[in-house]
Amino acid sequence: MNEVIIRLEEIEKSYFMGTQAIPVLKGISLDIFKNEYVALMGPSGSGKSTLMNILGCLDSPTGGKYILNGKDVSKMLDDDLAEVRNTEIGFVFQQFNLLPRLSAAENVALPLIYAGIPKKERMERAMEALKKVGLEERSHHKSNELSGGQIQRVAIARALVNNPSLLLADEPTGNLDSKTSVEVMEIFGKIREAGNTVVLVTHEEDIAKYAHRVVRLRDGVVESDKTKELSSITH
Repeated sequence: MNEVIIRLEEIEKSYFMGTQAIPVLKGISLDIFKNEYVALMGPSGSGKSTLMNILGCLDSPTGGKYILNGKDVSKMLDDDLAEVRNTEIGFVFQQFNLLPRLSAAENVALPLIYAGIPKKERMERAMEALKKVGLEERSHHKSNELSGGQIQRVAIARALVNNPSLLLADEPTGNLDSKTSVEVMEIFGKIREAGNTVVLVTHEEDIAKYAHRVVRLRDGVVESDKTKELSSITH
C-alpha cells in the first residue's frame, strides 16, 4: 500500500471581513501519496492558492485536519509550523526570490544556514542539489549572469537542499517562455523519479499534463480528481 504523505480531512478556510466570514475552502478531503506528482488546478478564486498555503504550512485551516507525514499540523503553533516548513517542505515560487549578491551555490545553501548546518557541509549539499538540476557548472555565477530558466533551476535546487519529503511549486513556469517551461517541468519529473513527492499549482493545461494526477478545484471544493495511466503522461 502506498504511504500517504498528505491527508486532508474536511479542510475549511474562511477569511473575515469585519465580522463577516468569507468561506474560501469548503470541506476539502484529499490524500496525496508518497512519490506522487500532482497538479492543483482551478480558475481564479477557486481556492487553489489558499490550499497551497495550507499544504505549505504558511497558513492554518479554520476547520478540518491536515496530517503531513504522520504529524497533525492543523493545530500547530507558528514556531512548530516554521520547523515543519524548514524540514519537510521545499518551495518553488513563480518569483524566483534569489538574493542577487549571492552566487547560485550560496543561494541554494541559504535554508541550511537557518538549520544550523556548518559551512563546509552547506556548500557540499548545495553542490549536490545543483547537480540534480544540471547546474553544478554555474555554481559560482550570480543571478544576473544566469538565464530565467537557470535561475528557476537554482530555486528548485534551493527547495531540494533540505531533502524535503514534499516539493510544492506555485506557478513555477509563470515567468518563463515555453521552451524553458518544458525544461523546468522535465526537471520536476526527474525529481519525482528520484523519490520526491511533487505538488504543483498551475492554471496552464499544458503544464498540468506533466503531472500524474490532476485535482481541479472550483468554488472551494474538489470538482474532479483524475489519475492518468502512466503511459499517457507527456515526456
